[in-house]
Amino acid sequence: MPAAAAAGIYAVAEHVYGRRVGVCAVLLWAVLPVAVVQSMAYSESLFTALAAWALYALLTGRWVSAGLLAALAGLTRPVGGAVVAAVWAAAVVSFVRERSAARADGVRRTAHAPSPVAGPSTRVLVPFTLRRLLGVLIAPLGAAGYVLWVGHRTGEGPFGYLDVQAGWRNGFDGGYAFACFVADKFTSFPSALAGVGLIAGVALLLRLYVSGVRRGQPVELLVYTGVVLALALCASSYFGSKPRLLLPAFPVLLPLAEALARSRTSRSVLVTAALAIVSAVYGAFWLNGSGPP
Repeated sequence: MPAAAAAGIYAVAEHVYGRRVGVCAVLLWAVLPVAVVQSMAYSESLFTALAAWALYALLTGRWVSAGLLAALAGLTRPVGGAVVAAVWAAAVVSFVRERSAARADGVRRTAHAPSPVAGPSTRVLVPFTLRRLLGVLIAPLGAAGYVLWVGHRTGEGPFGYLDVQAGWRNGFDGGYAFACFVADKFTSFPSALAGVGLIAGVALLLRLYVSGVRRGQPVELLVYTGVVLALALCASSYFGSKPRLLLPAFPVLLPLAEALARSRTSRSVLVTAALAIVSAVYGAFWLNGSGPP
């Protein structure tokens, strides 16, 4: 699955920014310190593969494929809702753009009409194409089906899923629990360094996301990344797992991939090699220390 995920990330980055950025994006994703979990029995690689190819399908106008992949992503992890949100956002933006283009075309036709008398404004209607509608309807079926299945198994109906999440102490509190966790690190000096690192890491993620907004990333990527970041950072789950939960948020790496692609090849190789060494050391320390997240 890591190979399928890497191929999907390359496809997305190459489509938006070009081949060199696509290669750099895959390299950066592969050398993330938390990438060691891809060799374990976690579903991040599978989910990232489904999400990346769903986003690529959206970028290339394959609505039904995007909906099917979004449904499968929803069956894989709860954060599959991020892919569903991307499908819906892309559909809305696509519809609005087509409607605006059709209206502008209607205005041009009216302006060049031979009649000297201007008639009433023509209302332009753009049909919501069948394939796009199917993609929108199929996308949430995976997540919805899983929630209903859990409710059936627990005997609690649709709310059974929430009971299971509560049993694992998973919830969405807007980041309050995570903020308290970070603040607690500053109660002693050694752990304060970890607190500073956590704040710096979150700040870097937000800066990269804002950079993507300013660079005009496609709305599909922005919505998907925003939801993944929000669910990972604002959930009251086990805090040691947050780096792993952020692994599917690969679009935040695209600004860095662009910068790396603009560098000389020798510098890009040195940077990537250095990151790989740091990642390997961190992964070894992680596995032999606190253990996997």
